[in-house]
Amino acid sequence: MKKLIYSCLFLGFVQHYSVAQTNTWDLQQCIDHAQKNNIALKQAELSTQINKNNATQSKAAILPTVNAGAQHTYNFGRTIDRYTNTFANTQVLSQNFYVSSNVVLWSGLAQYNNIKANQYQYLSSTESYLQQKNDLSLNVATAYINVIFSDEISQVAKAQYKITQEQLERTQKLADAGTLAKSAVYDLKAQLANEEVNVTNADNNYQIAVLSLKQLLNLDTLNNFSISKPVVDISADNLATLSVQNIYETALKNQHSIKSAEYNLLSAEKNLAVARGRISPTLSATGSLGTGTSALDKNIDAVNYLGPEQTQYYGTDDPNNPTVILPIYQPKVEVVTSKKPFADQFKDNVNKSVGFTLSVPIFNGLQTYTGVKNAKLNALNAKYSQDLTEQNLYKTIAQAYANARAAFNKYKANKLSVEASEQSFYYAQQKYNVGAISTFDFNNSKTLLQNSQSNLVQAKYDYVFKLKVLDYYQGKPLTF
Repeated sequence: MKKLIYSCLFLGFVQHYSVAQTNTWDLQQCIDHAQKNNIALKQAELSTQINKNNATQSKAAILPTVNAGAQHTYNFGRTIDRYTNTFANTQVLSQNFYVSSNVVLWSGLAQYNNIKANQYQYLSSTESYLQQKNDLSLNVATAYINVIFSDEISQVAKAQYKITQEQLERTQKLADAGTLAKSAVYDLKAQLANEEVNVTNADNNYQIAVLSLKQLLNLDTLNNFSISKPVVDISADNLATLSVQNIYETALKNQHSIKSAEYNLLSAEKNLAVARGRISPTLSATGSLGTGTSALDKNIDAVNYLGPEQTQYYGTDDPNNPTVILPIYQPKVEVVTSKKPFADQFKDNVNKSVGFTLSVPIFNGLQTYTGVKNAKLNALNAKYSQDLTEQNLYKTIAQAYANARAAFNKYKANKLSVEASEQSFYYAQQKYNVGAISTFDFNNSKTLLQNSQSNLVQAKYDYVFKLKVLDYYQGKPLTF
């Protein structure tokens, strides 16, 4: 009967998760909630959006620029009016309106390559975001498994506490009847106190594991929360069809970190092309349309004739040439003006311009030369980063595979240890009840059983986690 109890204790473990008055979450629900609410993931999404905006802006950069402006100016003192070309000594109000445009016709394909570089950078950041999203899923799965593991360890501790408590009650009766010494009662009381501490520590570890999971999910830590406990099958068949090379080849195709490194390399190569394009001459076209008004601009409404005005023209005083005095008649007129309307000035003062600018880089403090050299180094560094990412991926997969095999072997060994410990404790309990062994030997046998059960639980979920890591690199859903 006792053997059956201990077997059920290990295989089933009383579930800690009460569905009453709480929401029960499975692993997929936890992952979905974390991906929607995790703050770090939201920040990564914002970075991706910024790179998308940069890619869009680089495409718009090849379009002509168009700018408009206006000026409202008061001039004081002597100045030349730009529209009447006359001197003014008083305050003059002038207004200027313009529209200008500029477009680069040729720049050594620097603009085109810049578009491609920003596109690849955006794609790289997108893959990085997806990689972080998958990493978050793995972290949630790890925390989820840790909650289940902590709960089962807590149940082992509680079950051992209950066994000791029952044995104490039985020993107390035997001691009262004079069959066992009173010292056996005190030994069990001490053991019960120690196991109560174990129960408290195990429950505390469980609460911390739940808190860690809730923090990943960005949940209110004060809300009721529980997870569903999946049925976990432990089998060597999980590893039988797998190999490190096959997992690695699959991961190269589906791991976003690899794709991100590839796009980052392509972006660096395009940035090198941009730097080289700056060596080429740049041809630009410009155009402008403007007009304006001036307070000095007048309309001539009438010219009134006021009569002739006689003036004298005096010749030279040379004795050889007598002075000649000739009357000159200069008519006297009066010009009647009025302020020229704004609309007329706006129409009459329109000016247009079209031009082309050719810029040939000859020497600019080695900026272009240095830019090309640095772009080459950045491209080489991106290539090294890609190679390093692939190497680290293979190393991680190889370690995960080896850890999974070791965890399974450890699980098998601990399973045999539990079976043996159960048998040993069963007979130790029978002997203790008839006084054939001491309380120390009984407690030692029970401690060995508890340790072996705890080790088995740890090995079990360590193996489950290692399998989930391998599933992750194969692109499989992280579900049970």
